[in-house]
Amino acid sequence: MEIVFLGTGSPIPDANRAGPAMLVKAGPHHLLFDAGRGVVMRMAGAGTGPVLLSRVFLTHLHSDHTTDFNDVLTTRWVMSPIENPLKVTGPVGTAGYVERTLAMLSDDVSYRLAHHEDLNWSPPVEVDEVGGGVVFEADGVTVIAEPTDHAPVHPTVGYRIEHEGRSLVIAGDTVPCEGLDRLCAGADVYVQTVLRRSLVESVPMQRFIDTIDYHSTTFQTGETAAKGSVGTVVLTHMVPGPFPGSEHEWIAEVNEAFDGPVVIAEDLMVLEV
Repeated sequence: MEIVFLGTGSPIPDANRAGPAMLVKAGPHHLLFDAGRGVVMRMAGAGTGPVLLSRVFLTHLHSDHTTDFNDVLTTRWVMSPIENPLKVTGPVGTAGYVERTLAMLSDDVSYRLAHHEDLNWSPPVEVDEVGGGVVFEADGVTVIAEPTDHAPVHPTVGYRIEHEGRSLVIAGDTVPCEGLDRLCAGADVYVQTVLRRSLVESVPMQRFIDTIDYHSTTFQTGETAAKGSVGTVVLTHMVPGPFPGSEHEWIAEVNEAFDGPVVIAEDLMVLEV
């Protein structure tokens, strides 16, 4: 199993970090988790594209995690030689989000249908709304969802991917909670959205400080990892983005509670699980 970090940024624009998105290659399947800004461009950089996706999984409907879902949808539609439904899994509310996205794209869809005789179908999408349990199972690949806590964003889910005896957790945006603990129990790799509390608190803007109450801090991430006896922690969607040369400080704060390896994710980084 392999994870490609397509985008490791946050809502704060960063020239070096696209929006949150991860591609998991497991068996014959390409599974996309979240679809932040620049995701299709980063997929091109990774040598793949939306046509090859088996499924898209959304952790929640915050804009930074879904901004370029429309690009995934449109690119798959116009580049597929035959009708090729995009399968989407996400929390309750995902079906409505997809419906509104298709409505937003209706002008573009009409233009392309009018122009191309060999394109005679509208973008097909199949949506599964989930709250927990096994949400994907094929060819020895299993994806399990659990509810997470990103209130007031609700509902939200995290995912655990299992293949050939290995396990990977994509937590999404969440504070420590029971669902996250279940996902992480014994996992080989745990990927967590994270912030450094001290840096966020140093910014005199309430809207920024508010992010503390619904993201895991570096120390909390270490606590979750230690509690679950995970193998490796990967930090992504870091708030604020780490200043060059400060990465060791983020790792040290996680290691206050967790004595295993900690990795800082970078765009297009590939990690074997």
